[in-house]
Amino acid sequence: DFLYVCRKVSNYARGEGRITVSELLDPQFQALQNAPELEKEINRCIVSEVEISDDASPNLREIRRGMKSANDRIKEQLNNIIHSQTYKNMLQDNVITMRNDRYCVPVKMEYRSSFQGMVHDQSGSGSTLFIEPMAVVQLNNKIKELHAEEKAEIEKILLRLSQMVAEYGDLLLSNDEILIHLDFVFAKGELSLDMQATEPIFNKKGYINVKKARHPLLDPKNVVPTDIYLGQDFTTLLITGPNTGGKTVSLKTIGLFTLMGQSGLHIGAFDNSELAVFENVFADIGDEQSIEQSLSTFSSHMSNIVNILGNVTDDSLVLLDELGAGTDPTEGAALAISILKYLHSRKIRAAVTTHYSELKVYALSTDGVENASCEFNVETLRPTYKLLIGIPGKSNAFAISQKLGLPDNIIDTAKELLSAENVRFEDVITDLEISRKSVIIEQERAEQFRLEAERVKKDLEKQKDKLQEQRDKILLEAKNEARKLMQEAKDEVDKLLKEFTKQETHKDKEESRKKIKAKLAEMDSEVSKLQRPKQVSKPVPKSLKKGDKVFINSMNQSAIVITPPDANNQVMLQAGIMKIKVVMSDLSLDEREEKIKVNGVSLSAKLKSSKAMQVSTELDLRGFLVDEGIEKCDKYIDDAYLSGLKQVTIIHGKGTGAMRAGIQGFLRTHPHVKSYRLGTFGEGESGVTVVEMK
Repeated sequence: DFLYVCRKVSNYARGEGRITVSELLDPQFQALQNAPELEKEINRCIVSEVEISDDASPNLREIRRGMKSANDRIKEQLNNIIHSQTYKNMLQDNVITMRNDRYCVPVKMEYRSSFQGMVHDQSGSGSTLFIEPMAVVQLNNKIKELHAEEKAEIEKILLRLSQMVAEYGDLLLSNDEILIHLDFVFAKGELSLDMQATEPIFNKKGYINVKKARHPLLDPKNVVPTDIYLGQDFTTLLITGPNTGGKTVSLKTIGLFTLMGQSGLHIGAFDNSELAVFENVFADIGDEQSIEQSLSTFSSHMSNIVNILGNVTDDSLVLLDELGAGTDPTEGAALAISILKYLHSRKIRAAVTTHYSELKVYALSTDGVENASCEFNVETLRPTYKLLIGIPGKSNAFAISQKLGLPDNIIDTAKELLSAENVRFEDVITDLEISRKSVIIEQERAEQFRLEAERVKKDLEKQKDKLQEQRDKILLEAKNEARKLMQEAKDEVDKLLKEFTKQETHKDKEESRKKIKAKLAEMDSEVSKLQRPKQVSKPVPKSLKKGDKVFINSMNQSAIVITPPDANNQVMLQAGIMKIKVVMSDLSLDEREEKIKVNGVSLSAKLKSSKAMQVSTELDLRGFLVDEGIEKCDKYIDDAYLSGLKQVTIIHGKGTGAMRAGIQGFLRTHPHVKSYRLGTFGEGESGVTVVEMK
């Protein structure tokens, strides 16, 4: 079985059933070695866990053939006995049975002396004896001998196979280590898929920021994802709120995710969640009171805390559940604050749950310590399990008791026992914390807006500089070209003037004057071509839409409309690689493509003609991913439209149908496509889509 697994894993690594495997595992797969001869020999010799094949050796085949022959002869003789008239009355039943691995027949007790044979057993009532007839004793002895020979031969076969295995010992042990590692890797992958987990980002700064965290042991259908962060703006997180609200689950999630991440496991959280690498993770969670050790709740917690404080390092994570609970509230709160101050002074990352209001005040008034609470719905008496960082929790004891049916007079009496200041205490803390968080949020938003405005300003300045650079370059090229033309024309005119002065007749001078005049006119025409072309265009309509071609008069450049005019009559345009906003008054519809002709043929017609010679009537997308296929199809449809093709064929293959669905979904909304259909018999059937162009 082990050799079979090695062979199957090797086949998998070579592509048999392989979906996707990290290249990091390829050396592991390549290190696996098969032993086909050994596997084949074991399969030939061993039929099952309890049976050796007859073909394992020639001697074993002969032994088993002899056993079969002896068994057949025994059954033949015993059948003659049980069906004989001589022994008919002596036998209790006409059956053959086995006793002590020997064939026997049931004989009545009174015929013991008349039936020749060896007694091997007796019935419970004593009325039946199981006797081996003398006629088959020798044959049974022969079978016994053959069984012994068979056992000895099987031991020889197993010894031979074991020696073969020993020869492959190093290979098998190496394969065993590799398979253990691969099994562990794939088990981690399966766990990650089951938890819908992600790979965390690690840091050594003590920052924890998990997004939409889900405790892996809770039912994924019912678990409420929550955001937990710690270590950057504050080193201590103080979680308060009612019991069964999720405080302890939050602590366990922080600790478990940290240990899972450092063990190489993915965590059940959103992408880009961040974990820190800690030297130690200390936790005191749950009630560990012990009658045998005479430990109360407080004593058990304090024993753990003493051990933690004695071993904690600056690069540790500390998780404390119900800190200071189990003793006098005043002393417990003072002790808890003192422990938190010690951890905070060393900047040790800590998450703590508590019910004490004094700790909420400490967190509110201390930099680097942050309040948090687990939300609780008083109306439904159920927690929402959402962790609210920055807001201290309320016990809601009166509201919960009232919902559960505690009489109003008892609740009123309890409220009277509290002073007005104490009644308002938690509400004031909560209001202050909410106000502080709101101010921080607004400050962050204002800072984001400021940074965005600066970025937009820089982009506009860059675009302006690029535009000016392009204009200067165009003007410089035009001036250089004009200067070149002027110089050539001047040289030509000078040449003609020299010839003019040499000529004597009036007729010759008149001819030279006409040539000079014609050359000057030609020069003027060439220079005018370098100037801004006059627009033969219509006024820009107010209903400009995306995709319209316009001409920017001030920039002497064509552009494409990106967005229609806004309330200020400004239009966003794409001019080359730049996106700019231009007022409507500086635009006109660009119709130069229809007016400019080369050798009597319009430029667009020449473009289509050249395209038609290059664009095929078929596009083969087999072997591409869906996204790649759609991108290639988009460019091909544009080229086909420019070339004037009326019908094209997209070859996507049959396969799973994903490429066909993606291409047809793309064609459904394409402006150049009139209709499409699947191919018919002879065209490729469902493996192609035939497109009719507009």
